[in-house]
Amino acid sequence: MARTGGAARAVPSPGLDAVDFALDRGSPVPLYYQLAQQLEAAIEHGVLAPGNLLGNEIDLSIRLGLSRPTVRQAIQSLVDKGLLVRRRGVGTQVVHSQVKRPLELSSLYDDLETAGQGPTTEVLRNERMAATADVAAALGLAEGAEVVVLERLRRTHSQPVAFLCNHLPAGLLDLDTPRLESTGLYRLLRSAGITLHSARQTIGARSATPDEAARLDEKEGAALLTMQRTAYDDTGRPIEYGTHIYRASRYAFDFRLLVRP
Repeated sequence: MARTGGAARAVPSPGLDAVDFALDRGSPVPLYYQLAQQLEAAIEHGVLAPGNLLGNEIDLSIRLGLSRPTVRQAIQSLVDKGLLVRRRGVGTQVVHSQVKRPLELSSLYDDLETAGQGPTTEVLRNERMAATADVAAALGLAEGAEVVVLERLRRTHSQPVAFLCNHLPAGLLDLDTPRLESTGLYRLLRSAGITLHSARQTIGARSATPDEAARLDEKEGAALLTMQRTAYDDTGRPIEYGTHIYRASRYAFDFRLLVRP
């Protein structure tokens, strides 16, 4: 039963039935925000899975003992975040959870797997090329030196999350396509005896080009997060230079900020 000041709770789907709502009517926190936060937490932790139906606003307001405007506001906030979608004749449906990635030296594959997101990878490019000036500078190589370039599309729940482009010094390790599609790049580096130690990273944002929008199943001009990273091993050698783009509707970086003493 939902703890909503004595109101009983009934639910239209097994997913929603597993959510233990605890709405505090005496709290200064608005009820719509409490509901939205609890729904978002249920989506993030997999209690509500992609495809689960929440029903329409009238049913939800009755079942949760809340006013219709309160339910509508909660749902709209999650629709705006891309977690829910309203479908005519169907009701409100869970689309996916947003990936919240901690800001640390880890791979996207490992973070998605740890979060239970079931990552998959499609390798679009795996070949050798002459390093451009930017790539050579990042990897500490002469311009024109041979490097391996990888382009991969990372998905969760069959939906694109990120397009990853990585450059590595040629001869660093064997990077065959089947292995890249079955695991993460950093796992392959570790298995080759390469110890990741540190990285320089820049995070930004911009609008999607037509090609990027098509690749990531977004609208042209949609917001994208960008990341440039140069990773170093425990000897200080640059071993990987990555330029990645992420769907802002499905992905976020999670920061912890500390005050300097």
